[in-house]
Amino acid sequence: MEKKILLVVPEAPVQQAASASTQRTISAKGLRLGTLDNSKSNADHLLAMLVAGVQAQVKVDSVVSLRKPTPSLPADANVLDQLAQEADVVISAMAD
Repeated sequence: MEKKILLVVPEAPVQQAASASTQRTISAKGLRLGTLDNSKSNADHLLAMLVAGVQAQVKVDSVVSLRKPTPSLPADANVLDQLAQEADVVISAMAD
């Protein structure tokens, strides 16, 4: 008797690099840092530590911190748009 085994490969498709026209430059003022809290336990603590670590290494002009309402759903488009407009780099936390 032959058994079939279903294999699931949890890999996302490879992302294409951003084109040169969408690359950002850091102003003389410093890096505009964004954080996206995914609402998991301790994500806020992890993000605070990461922001402090970045600030110790690089000049940071501003930090915009946003939070998803629940970890099980993706961030709303308006949240992602705000991060894209106000941040050069975004850190998204996963913690427990």
